[in-house]
Amino acid sequence: MNRELYVGFKGKNNASCILAKAISTDSYLLTNSFEGLKRDIDSLSCAYDSVILFGIDKNLTDTVRIEAVAEKDTRLYSTLNIAALSAQLDVAGIHNCVSHEPTHYLCNAAYWHLLQKFNGKAVLIHIPSIKSINEHLIERIKCGLSRNAAEGASL
Repeated sequence: MNRELYVGFKGKNNASCILAKAISTDSYLLTNSFEGLKRDIDSLSCAYDSVILFGIDKNLTDTVRIEAVAEKDTRLYSTLNIAALSAQLDVAGIHNCVSHEPTHYLCNAAYWHLLQKFNGKAVLIHIPSIKSINEHLIERIKCGLSRNAAEGASL
């Protein structure tokens, strides 16, 4: 069985926190600082087969963006099947796109550290902020992502 870890950022009004907790009771929340998130990621168990990180993009409304790459000192790429993930989200009725250009803030730093720690077996999905996300979209994302786990498929 594939063990997936769902990760968001701390904050009761943070959509990434709400989504990670809605998908799994085994979710993990990162501190909202560069030093804190690195410490949080360093303390994570390597017992997971893949990690799905949720980040916020205030410019998104009814779509999500799957990030294929993170950049810090070097570029690191996800080794997960991003095309399959995009297709899963499509089936769940979630508009999505894949980006091959790294972002340059907290989400990118967290993603880079996760890619490094889990040998590329991580992905960052940017979602709308709490102002633009609703329960219906959260449920569709949850359904789209849990379909992978239920089918025993591996990203």
